[in-house]
Amino acid sequence: MRWSWGHLALGVLLGIACGVMLALLLEAKRGALKPLGPQLHLKSKSSLYPLIPLIPLAPDVLDNPKERLSKQLLSPDMAVVKYPYSYPFLINHLDKCQGDTAPFLLMLVMTQPQDSEAREAIRTTWGDEAIVPSVTIRRLFVLGLFPSHLHRRLQYLLEEEDAENQDLLQVGFLDTYNNLTLKTLMGLEWVARHCQTAQYVLKVDGDVFLNPSFLVHRVLQPEGPPRPTFITGYIYKNRMPMRKPHYKWYMPRKVFPATIYPPYCAGAGYVMSGCLVMKILAVAQKIKAIYLEDVFVGLCLKHLRVKPTPSPLDIFQFFGREYERCDFNQLAIVHPIKPVDLLWIWMDFQKANTTCPPS
Repeated sequence: MRWSWGHLALGVLLGIACGVMLALLLEAKRGALKPLGPQLHLKSKSSLYPLIPLIPLAPDVLDNPKERLSKQLLSPDMAVVKYPYSYPFLINHLDKCQGDTAPFLLMLVMTQPQDSEAREAIRTTWGDEAIVPSVTIRRLFVLGLFPSHLHRRLQYLLEEEDAENQDLLQVGFLDTYNNLTLKTLMGLEWVARHCQTAQYVLKVDGDVFLNPSFLVHRVLQPEGPPRPTFITGYIYKNRMPMRKPHYKWYMPRKVFPATIYPPYCAGAGYVMSGCLVMKILAVAQKIKAIYLEDVFVGLCLKHLRVKPTPSPLDIFQFFGREYERCDFNQLAIVHPIKPVDLLWIWMDFQKANTTCPPS
């Protein structure tokens, strides 16, 4: 596999950043340091953190053969994702994690460019960065490009949306189901470049209900010790690849010959330590990237000899759940939830603190 100089530099930096980040977190827990600030990021002029160059949009980026038509069958070539590759950040916010306090939680919310209504619903509900008192949360919506025939007009609307909200992270590849792995990996690359001090990173889809307070206090536990290899969500174990070409999650035997996938967290939402982000990225540049994003992250974990941390029973609900206020009050994530439903659910959910029994 051919590597660019930028990715070679990134691979070297990941190990350094992870070690430095863990050391600083341990010191901060002992009270020896002030709160982590924005000084540690890959834009630093320090020789330890040289600038990683970004290249212009590649001429073939919209013509990648893995972009299949809806009626085409997935071929082995389409199942393999072009990574590592210097996909450019077209809409970016380099200072998102800067400030007096490092983010405890960075939310990377996966939406498509046209999902403006979903993003607005999230901003006014669980995506509010100030929703958990005394905990620093940052939010970015990660998305790719419109199909080329829609690109110019809708891209203008997208840039207007970002000018108002300052929370979009757009990367230069087509935003398709087959590119979900790229979307996640480029979100993690952004963390490595510009948000190394985030203690935890949540990768979550835009069609969920998220209970931020429950996630922060019951799962992540701000007062607890640093966990450098922590990742949790709804964990799949002993899952077999789909071998029939007409299945949505078809996996060609040529691409993945084994009979069982390693344990992995369901892609609708999982949370990991910032240090593990660095480790996953380092491995992702060395192994074959496949289009099933959550499975691929599981493959990276296998190479790292890291097992997902089991979560409290059933707090990640990914097979649908009828809304009930006090039930949702004891859950971290529910999937799927439509944006129009999220708005009325959230209005009622605000009564949970005063009407539901304490956990």
